[in-house]
Formats: sequence, structure tokens, C-alpha cells
Amino acid sequence: MQTPETPSAPKIRSGAVFGIGLMLLGVFLFAMNDVMGKWLVATYSVGQLLFLRSIAALAVLLPLMRRQKVPFRIPPQPGLHLLRVVLSTLEVACFYWAVTYLPLADVMTYYLAGPIYVAAFAVFMLGERLDPPRILAIAVGFVGVLIVLRPSPASLSLPALIALTGSVFYSLLMIATRKLRDTHDATLVLGQILGALAFGLATIPFSWVTPGPLDLAALFLLGIVSMAGHACVNRSLKLAPASVVAPYQYTLIVWAIVLGYLFFGDVVGFWTLVGAAVICGAGLVLLLLEHQAARRGRVEKDIETPVLPEA
Repeated sequence: MQTPETPSAPKIRSGAVFGIGLMLLGVFLFAMNDVMGKWLVATYSVGQLLFLRSIAALAVLLPLMRRQKVPFRIPPQPGLHLLRVVLSTLEVACFYWAVTYLPLADVMTYYLAGPIYVAAFAVFMLGERLDPPRILAIAVGFVGVLIVLRPSPASLSLPALIALTGSVFYSLLMIATRKLRDTHDATLVLGQILGALAFGLATIPFSWVTPGPLDLAALFLLGIVSMAGHACVNRSLKLAPASVVAPYQYTLIVWAIVLGYLFFGDVVGFWTLVGAAVICGAGLVLLLLEHQAARRGRVEKDIETPVLPEA
């Protein structure tokens, strides 16, 4: 005799497959967004890029918020929201600043270490406990960062430090987001866009370059592609469990290597590949441990997902 859950099993599997497909599409859109950003910051300042990109993103987001009847008001915990906006603006500025000088894959590797930092920071900022397997995974992740960074007077460059600093800002951003998990997704995204817009407004008087029609379209397209990527990832996480779709976010490093080579001739170094593999492996182990703990009912929190450095 069939159990009540049997008829819904095909729908569950279909939802998981569709969720994985949307996650892969979202990751690809973020990767293309980063490629366009790297191309554009060769001519335009980070502030101008964020300003024009934010205008396009608002043109997409505001009608969606109105259609979904998301209230336009100051949310609870305004101080924490403001801190989150500042962290978001700093990390995106660091990302685009870093890709001006470094290959995409290098910068994304630093940012993929975000969940490693979150797991470590959560002990002090969220009062969470770490068991030996998590401590080991975090330690291995930090080793991966050191492999990529290879700290020495000869190899420790300013762009690498900028990327590393940006990845730390992003991990703090994820901590703040975890504290604000009851806030509507659109409200959180709106705050990030407005922060980038304000940063652009404050800096473009010092570095404005009038774009041609093609570049202007590309600058606006950045915001549209970014919003589409967000929509795909968010929908993916609603169709399938985070433990199923989140690992596919690590395909971002594959796209970074391939697209970086095709568009910019970037050749990723051996130690960057090794470090990226170590970081991704440690992140996947942490994801698995969180999933197992959640299934046992020992924790009640969202499973941390890797960073998508779309800015």
C-alpha cells in the first residue's frame, strides 16, 4: 500500500531538479555580471559603475516590491540594517576594486571563503558553539586562504589584501543578514542597492567619465543581470532545500576560470587552484555538518551558503 507521501515524491524530485537548474543559471548570471564589471572598471570608476548599476536595479526592484505589496518603511532594528548596508557597500567596492588588478578567479576564491569566516565569527557574534569537526573544517579553510594568499613580502600585494578585506566584509554582511532573517528579502536587497547608489553619488563628481551608448547599456545591464541572478537563486532556495542546491554555487569558480581566460586571457596559477579546491572542500564539509545538525534538530538556523560575489 502506498504511503500518503508517495504521490508527491515526483513533485519533490521535480522541484529539486528545477531548483538546481535555477541555481546554476543564477550562478552563471552572477559570473557574467562579474565579467562585465571587470571590463567596465577598466574605464569607469567603481563609484560610477555602482551608481548606474543601482539605478537599473531599482528600476527592476521597485515595481516588483509594489506588485508584491512589500511595505516601503523603515524596518525594525534600523541600526543593524544601516550597518548591513555599509558592509554591503564596502564589500562590493572592494570586489570591483580588486578585479581591476586581479584575475576574476583569484578574487572569487577569496570571496568563496566567506562561509569559513562566518562559521568562525558566529562563535563571538552569535554565541554559537563549534564542535571538533567544524573547528577542523574552519582550520582547513583558513589554510586554503593562506595557500592562495601565500603571505610574503614578495607575494602580499595590495589588490590581494583588498580582495581579502572584501571577503571579510562579506562574511560580516552574512552575519548581519542572519540576525535580520525575518526581514523581507526585497527589503534587504533594496537596502544594499540604496547603499551602493549613495556611495556612487558621493564619488562620481570626482571621477565621472561620460559613457558611450554601448557602455551605458552595459552599465545598466549590470543591475538587471544582478537582479535576475538574485531572483534565480532565491527561487531555487524555495523550490529545493539549501543542502541540495547550495553546493552548486561553487560552480562560480569554474565560470571565473573559464570566462576570465576567454575574455581577459587570465591564467589561474597552480596554488590558486589548490587553495580554491581546499576552500570549496572545507565549505562543503561545513554545509554538510550544518545539514546533519539541522536534521537532528540540534540547531535552528539557515544553512549557510557560499558567497556569490556579484556585488
